[in-house]
Amino acid sequence: MSDGQQHSGHERVPSRQRRRFPEISSRAYEHPADRSALVALRRLTGFDTVFKALSGLLPERSLRLLFLSDSVRVSDQQFSHLHDMLRDACHILDLEKVPPMYVSQDPQPNAMCVGLDEPVIVVTTGLVELLDEEEMRAVVGHEVGHALSGHSVYRTILLFLTSLAVRVAWIPLGNLAVMAIVTALREWFRKSELSADRAGLLVGQDLKASMRGLMKIAGGNHLHEMNVDAFLAQAEEYEAGGDLRDSVLKILNVLPRSHPFTTVRAAELQKWATSRDFQRIMDGHYPRRGEDGDASVRDSFRESASHYASHVKNSRDPLMKLVGDIAGGAGDLSDRVRRGFGGSAGPAAGSRAGSAPKDGSSDSSGEQD
Repeated sequence: MSDGQQHSGHERVPSRQRRRFPEISSRAYEHPADRSALVALRRLTGFDTVFKALSGLLPERSLRLLFLSDSVRVSDQQFSHLHDMLRDACHILDLEKVPPMYVSQDPQPNAMCVGLDEPVIVVTTGLVELLDEEEMRAVVGHEVGHALSGHSVYRTILLFLTSLAVRVAWIPLGNLAVMAIVTALREWFRKSELSADRAGLLVGQDLKASMRGLMKIAGGNHLHEMNVDAFLAQAEEYEAGGDLRDSVLKILNVLPRSHPFTTVRAAELQKWATSRDFQRIMDGHYPRRGEDGDASVRDSFRESASHYASHVKNSRDPLMKLVGDIAGGAGDLSDRVRRGFGGSAGPAAGSRAGSAPKDGSSDSSGEQD
């Protein structure tokens, strides 16, 4: 725990009592999109075959030796403040075995949880130098959340397949098969980051620190130049702005990424932190691991479907609004698509000449929720 002294340039804030969650199941904080994306991934043709093959082929021992030989293992003797945070995070989320943690020399702020048999947490020096005590605590909790959810297995396979795709790029069909699985894994992993952000908040129990950390990852160590409300307003603008062309560009921009955009993560975490679900967890009402075997798969599907339906219904993104219109059987769809892409739409076929639009406004404008 923190002791109020200076340590390696970090302010050691006094330790404070944090709520603990005995036997908490990862279902308590997992984002519905995380679960549904993982189900979709497992249903991908060929995924089970690839997963079983790679489970026996991945050089996990080599990976551990690499960290051991070329990184600094966190302990009571090395990066002790990180070791305290790691033990605290495991205690709060009731993770029985504390995973090994390493600090790797890399100026890029990053952290990951990898491993097939046992999870290993790695943080870069760029991240350690960027974040303060409480911000870093949220990140450590984020990675412990990955470990508790079992995400490290799929993350390891994603890293391996991404490297493999580069090596087999000259084989047309082979590359297509690998990239199909890589794309599906990336989609799942982006959603899993939203779950791990929630775990980080449960560990740090300081929403402001979580927000500061995300802002620093986006804009560097210039907090005096940044504002949480303005940062969240960027997420609102990103969600609602533009026309259908922008919606398509958003999809293309995010496809090669392993993480969601930072403003989107901040907005999602803010929304969850003010939800009844979060408050119930903080009050001690949450699913236990002992109940995982009795959890209904059908209920998980229903929850995921409900989440996506609500997202489409309430989204101000033009593409999501169009999807909602298609699902609702909206008329004049071709006219709406043309206007959404910025084209001028003439009178619809069969309409009366000189008739005015029903609402007199472009459909690319956002509606109030």
